[in-house]
Amino acid sequence: MRPPFRSKQNVIINAPVSAVWAFNMDLTKIPEFHPRVSKVDLLSGQRFRQEGVSYQCHLLGGKHTCVEKDVEIIPMQKIVTVLPEDTMGISRILNDYTVETTVQELGPAFTRVEISHYYSTNTLKAKLINLIVRRRIARETQATLNAIKTAVESAQGIK
Repeated sequence: MRPPFRSKQNVIINAPVSAVWAFNMDLTKIPEFHPRVSKVDLLSGQRFRQEGVSYQCHLLGGKHTCVEKDVEIIPMQKIVTVLPEDTMGISRILNDYTVETTVQELGPAFTRVEISHYYSTNTLKAKLINLIVRRRIARETQATLNAIKTAVESAQGIK
């Protein structure tokens, strides 16, 4: 059962869904588009996303890391990722934090990518964290989506 919905951001990319999907499946590309990630360690030894694959993101500044795990993948449609651990304490407070990334073909050359966030706020601490971070999560997610758009469109030769 999915935790409560918290936010959704999206972008339309001028590229076929197959190109967008292929780009997002390569875990080594995360630092190219995620504004807070400087490096990715492939904990499962897998470069490409699969159900059960875990990877560790090193955040800019070098102090913090987070481990993410893909728990559901429906090819060319959806990736569901959870945050089992991190060095900032978010995974202890929001212990069911789940991110769902969906892609939708809008035509032969356009793809919508949406990222939705889900987590429970059962404790006072979780409610306070939510008040503090929810707008930041939305801003950073939109920045990530915009960077994916730029990277994919550049790879397709679109300016």
